[in-house]
Amino acid sequence: MSTGAVNLAAALAQTGARVGLLDADIYGPNAPLMLGLSGASVMVRQGEQGEVLEPAFNHGLKLVSMDFLIDRDQPVIWRGPMLNGVIRQFLYQVQWGDLDYLVVDLPPGTGDAQLTLVQAVPMAGAVIVTTPQSVALSDARRGLKMFEQLQVPVIGIVENMSYFVPPDMPERRYDNFGSGGGEKTAEELGVPLLGCVPLEMPVRDGGDRGLPVVIGQPQSAAAKALMAIAQQVAAKISVAALT
Repeated sequence: MSTGAVNLAAALAQTGARVGLLDADIYGPNAPLMLGLSGASVMVRQGEQGEVLEPAFNHGLKLVSMDFLIDRDQPVIWRGPMLNGVIRQFLYQVQWGDLDYLVVDLPPGTGDAQLTLVQAVPMAGAVIVTTPQSVALSDARRGLKMFEQLQVPVIGIVENMSYFVPPDMPERRYDNFGSGGGEKTAEELGVPLLGCVPLEMPVRDGGDRGLPVVIGQPQSAAAKALMAIAQQVAAKISVAALT
């Protein structure tokens, strides 16, 4: 979920951490829009090892995305080997500098992007994002099992669109997509439930305006949930680094 990755990266940057976001959803790159960088481009210069890309920067974090390298509305019609090549380019030919966290926004599924990333670089862990209904949970379970089989630590599960909060009745909540699915799945698979993010208008509005909800509406229920999730992710990575 791009919204989750963007807000996780922005929340980590809000703590003062040095953060990069790699948009690995090559076929649907929308992180630049969510970060107010739509229409931006990356600078290409010659380095000692060949071409080097300078990432774009906004809201305290660095970003690289396929969206910077193609025309607006241009589809990316690639097979696996080309996708593999551009993800490796984003990892090794981008001038990331010293980072505390590199958040990678992956597309849904268990395909080439996930395999390329796991094979190309050591990963501190994976966060599985789902919604409460059974159809989404089925996909999330497969994704989680894939990372386990590839020996990537699973940090936990995030339940997105957990419930709906009407803007005119913030004290009310409606379980539009069911309830308890993320918690039940986390218990069954033995991983933590990191948090539940409500479906709120500020989340959509912030994504469309290029201002992540954790920055633009920090007092909203969704922003508070996302900030708490980011704190848990940071804590679990820190603990893992010490062991």
